[in-house]
Amino acid sequence: MSENEAVGGSGGLAPVTEGEWAGWSTWQSDAFEQRAGPFYERQEDNGGYVSAFRAEPRHMNGAGFMHGGCLMTFADSAIFAIARKELAGGHGVTLNMTSDFLDPARVGQLMEARGRVVRAGGKTIFAEGLITADGQPVLRFNGIIRKVRGDR
Repeated sequence: MSENEAVGGSGGLAPVTEGEWAGWSTWQSDAFEQRAGPFYERQEDNGGYVSAFRAEPRHMNGAGFMHGGCLMTFADSAIFAIARKELAGGHGVTLNMTSDFLDPARVGQLMEARGRVVRAGGKTIFAEGLITADGQPVLRFNGIIRKVRGDR
């Protein structure tokens, strides 16, 4: 798929059936996430969601560590998986995102994000999460999602 094929596409969350990410899903209709990651997600046995991607050279900064913007982009994507149940198939936008960088990530590491909804009611969802690199914490994040109508 080219970068432009995903723009405005209707592919939605699509299952991956081959390779390292078999059993996961990815948002084919999100061109930015496909270029930035691509990012994958799946539901865990406990009902929560995990998001993941493999760190590549293109995700690194000049010092050879994962770029902070890449980590924050991944956190922003993951927070919507974390809040999937509360979004109930609807759309949302990020109102606020804060993060704490804990340790560097390197090429080849498996990046995973997990979290929980702290509070949800009306149109606002508060969530928190942790990104790990091969199981070691690298970024802690908090975010606020505002539910929006699909026609906006």
